Amino acid sequence: MLRTALSTLALALLGWWSAAWITRDFQAWTAEGARRLIVVEQPVAVPKVALAAPGLVDADLHTWLNGAGRATIVDFVYTRCPTVCTTLGSGFQQLQHALAKETTDGVKLLSISFDPAHDDASSLQRYAAQWRADPNRWAIATVRDADQLQGLLKAFQVVVIDDGRGGYEHNAALLVLDGRGRLVRIFDDTEFELALNYARSIAQREAGE
Repeated sequence: MLRTALSTLALALLGWWSAAWITRDFQAWTAEGARRLIVVEQPVAVPKVALAAPGLVDADLHTWLNGAGRATIVDFVYTRCPTVCTTLGSGFQQLQHALAKETTDGVKLLSISFDPAHDDASSLQRYAAQWRADPNRWAIATVRDADQLQGLLKAFQVVVIDDGRGGYEHNAALLVLDGRGRLVRIFDDTEFELALNYARSIAQREAGE
């Protein structure tokens, strides 16, 4: 009986320890929640990536993000997406409208397509026209180099899965990057106002440093 009780206790303790480790002391019960906590505790540096977009020739992402008093809200999309990307596009359009009323340009928007095979320059231009993207506020780009694209998706833990019907299933979120080229916070794809307010605070703080 004692041996059985001790074995049961040992298994219970092991289960508790495993749950605590996986959920980061019970703060996150999903992989997405854990990803967000990790980013808060340990900002993720942007890997070397060359952006490609109409009017933007092989611009290094880190260089594009860099600057005192800068913060960027980033989403990952593909222009043929009929579902979640539509929500993101509409939300970014609202963010752009809010930013147009401000006297500073500390916060930028960046949509990155993870489907460069289909999202060529004309597709990106159509997407920009669809949402009336102002290039001074909102850049829409892709990453032509397959290895660089995969490195970026891996660094930011963006999951993209071929759905077998010519499209993709992917996790959607609003990623806030600071002026030093680091991912510092992740928000739900519906938390546009929260993401904007946080990006503003980052830009203001860095402008004062």
